[in-house]
Amino acid sequence: MKFLPLLALSSFIFFGAHAQKRKMPPKPSATEVYDSVQQPAVPLGGTEKYAQFLAEHQRYPAAAMQKGIQGTVKVSFIVEKTGTVNEVKVETPVSPELDAEGIRLIKSAPHWTPAKHRNQVVRQRVVVPVSFVMSPGSMATASAPVKERPITTSATDIAASANPNARPVVAPDRPTQPVGGTQVFFDWIEKNQKYPLLARQRKIEGKVMVEFMVQTDGSLTDARVVKRLGSGLDEEALRLIKTAPKWEPASFQGKPIKQKMLLPVLFQL
Repeated sequence: MKFLPLLALSSFIFFGAHAQKRKMPPKPSATEVYDSVQQPAVPLGGTEKYAQFLAEHQRYPAAAMQKGIQGTVKVSFIVEKTGTVNEVKVETPVSPELDAEGIRLIKSAPHWTPAKHRNQVVRQRVVVPVSFVMSPGSMATASAPVKERPITTSATDIAASANPNARPVVAPDRPTQPVGGTQVFFDWIEKNQKYPLLARQRKIEGKVMVEFMVQTDGSLTDARVVKRLGSGLDEEALRLIKTAPKWEPASFQGKPIKQKMLLPVLFQL
């Protein structure tokens, strides 16, 4: 499942990872929906423009503001072979008002360049977390209208803290991204991936979810596995992230800031 960091398309942005190719791969099913693919779907115009669209067009529901409701609505959808978005639904509800706005926002966003898997255009499921965060003093009341625009999250916002009492994190003006673009990063992952012998012997395939921090200098630190496969695949996923090239750091008001990312590293025999 791919999440667009960029979630923060979390508010996480989740990228699909490349995997080793089979010599004689079977053709993908014409109707199957893939969660992990070799070449993930990407928004037309790039993830940064998509993130900008989400930030500029998000409408914080007045009813939710009056109640002081904040949170991240994870919206899933299928990118069809034509690049259109279908079957839009909420995966993690927050409130009826925010859920409805998350769905409206995704439905109104630009189309995508469809995914490819084993040299075939395929349908892919994507999850975009849409975050709603109010800046201090922006809560609406019956007698005092909102004077300050709420802080909204972009497609690659920093993930919200697991601690509900923690202070909200402001979305970056420009999200982090790999130097040279996502395709360059995917190519690097594919070229440098070493399939562990034990996993190969046991014929284990799948994706390892790795969380990491992109520092202000673009270095990737604090990598940890949040979804394991075992048999050496977790260690290999961590090695790839720890040795990967630097990224372009996120920025807020012209200054570089840290951004947390979640990346699925795909392994296929």
